Amino acid sequence: MLFHNENILVRKLEKEDNVLLAKWLSDPSVLEFYEGRDNPFDINKVNEVFYAAEDDEVKCMVEFEGNEIGYIHFYPLDDETKKEYGYLNEMVYGTDQFIGETEYWNKGIGTLLVKSMINYLIEHKKADRIVMDPQVRNTRAIKCYEKCGFKKVKLLPSRELHEGKYEDCWLIEYHK
Repeated sequence: MLFHNENILVRKLEKEDNVLLAKWLSDPSVLEFYEGRDNPFDINKVNEVFYAAEDDEVKCMVEFEGNEIGYIHFYPLDDETKKEYGYLNEMVYGTDQFIGETEYWNKGIGTLLVKSMINYLIEHKKADRIVMDPQVRNTRAIKCYEKCGFKKVKLLPSRELHEGKYEDCWLIEYHK
């Protein structure tokens, strides 16, 4: 377990979690903003993407009241990305997440998860800033992030290829 806060528990991804990831990442509701509805995942694709050992991401499952409901990962920004975003001598982490069990949407759980991750990254990883780059059209997620203290910093035009179209994203940050 990485951390526990109220009814949220975040733990490192285990091999058996691939079945849930494949379920969530083949749901068009989830894919609308995460990966794209034209890019569903099966077990093989989940294993390739989420279980690659060569990256710096810490991949985790999210549990709420004992039920696995979502996914979150975090990673230190590399020097090239920090330079692109204008961060110099700071410890900057990126994070991304989704709640895969849609019946848990719009209940404040995402806000609790993001606030909990902010606290974890500041306290345990000594993060100075935390960044994300949600699609501009993902207003529900952006509203959640702003409730958690993130601020829009910069528009990233045509940042992410999503469903055959390059989408604008916001660079948002939390600064302690």
